[in-house]
Amino acid sequence: MITISLCMIVKNEEQSLHRCLHSVREVADEIIIIDTGSTDRTKEIASSFTELIYDLTWNDHFAEARNFAFSKATKDYLLWLDADDEFEEADRLKFIALKEDLDPSVDSVMMPYHLAFDADHNVTTSLKRNRLVRRAAGFRWEGPVHEVLIVSGNVIQSDIAVTHKKDKAYTDRNLRIYQKRESANESFSPRDLYYYANELKDHGLNDKAVTYYERFLATKQGWREDCFAACLKMGDCYGNLTNRQMQLRTWFRTLLYGKPRAEMCCRVGNFFYDDNRLELAIYWFQKATSLGEPTDYAGMVDHAAWTWMPHLHLCLCYDRMGQKQKAELHNEIAYVYNPTHPSILHNKIYFANLRREEKAL
Repeated sequence: MITISLCMIVKNEEQSLHRCLHSVREVADEIIIIDTGSTDRTKEIASSFTELIYDLTWNDHFAEARNFAFSKATKDYLLWLDADDEFEEADRLKFIALKEDLDPSVDSVMMPYHLAFDADHNVTTSLKRNRLVRRAAGFRWEGPVHEVLIVSGNVIQSDIAVTHKKDKAYTDRNLRIYQKRESANESFSPRDLYYYANELKDHGLNDKAVTYYERFLATKQGWREDCFAACLKMGDCYGNLTNRQMQLRTWFRTLLYGKPRAEMCCRVGNFFYDDNRLELAIYWFQKATSLGEPTDYAGMVDHAAWTWMPHLHLCLCYDRMGQKQKAELHNEIAYVYNPTHPSILHNKIYFANLRREEKAL
C-alpha cells in the first residue's frame, strides 16, 4: 500500500479546516500544514490532527508556498487540498480503496473538482486537477497566482471527487497581485495572461480583460482548454460591452480549439433566441443536446449546458413557434435532468393547463 502526505497552505481557516482534515482520515498518513500568518484558531485546530505545522512569511506567491509544503513531505505520494475542500464520505472510501490498489508506477492521479452545486446538491460546475502525485517524480508548482502543478509521465484518471465548500467571500486579492506585478513591469507567462484576464473580467474591467485575452491567445502557447475558455469569456466581455457582433464572432473562435462544446452552443443559441431568429437558435440548442458527456476534458464544465439547459430553451423556442407538443417534450426531458428547477415546473403547469383548455373546447 502506498503512503500519502497531505500538503496544505492555510491562513485564518478556523471555519473549515477541521471539516477538511476530518475528511482525510485513513487517507493521509502525514499532514503538512504551512501557515502563512493566521490570527485565528487555525493552528490550534491543525494541531489536533498533526504536529507538522510550519510558518511561512507570505510574499504573494502561491507556488512558492505549495512547493515549500511539498518539501516537508516524506511519504510516497503528495495530496494537496485547500482548507475549504473536502472528500465526501463516498469519495473518502473510494480513496482508501485507491490507496490500497494504486500501482506505484503511477506519477499522477487526476480527480474531479466539484466547484458549485444546485439546491439539490447536484454538481453544476466542475473541472479536473492533478490531485495526487508521486513524490519521487519531483513535480513542482509554478505561478504566483492561480498556480499550476506541472506533471508528466504516467497520469491516470479517477472518479474520486474533491468537493469545494467555499465559506469566505471572494476578494480582489488575486487582482491586486497581478496589478502589482504589472506595475513592476514583470514578465507574464501565457498562463498569467489568461488568469489576469479572468480576474479583470470578474471585476467588471471588460475592455482590459479583452486586451489580455487577446495577448494570451497571441502567444499560441496556452492549453487547449484555456484557449477555448478565453474565447468564451472574451465573448461574454463583448456582450457586457454591448458589442454583439464581436460577441458572436469571438464565441465562434472557440472552434479553432476543437469541436463545439455545449457551453458555446447554448450561448450562441441564446444570442439568436434574443434576436427572435428561432430556427438558428434551435439549431444550436439541438447541437448542445447531441454532444454526449463532456469526457476527457480537464477544463471547466458547466453541467447545465450539457444536460437540462438546452432542452429548456428548446421548449421556449418551440412554444414561441406554436409547436406545443415539441415544446412540452423538451420540457419533460429537462425535467428528467432537473426536476426541481422553477422554470421547468412552471412550464409543466403551463402545458397541463393548455391540455385542459383543449379538452374543454
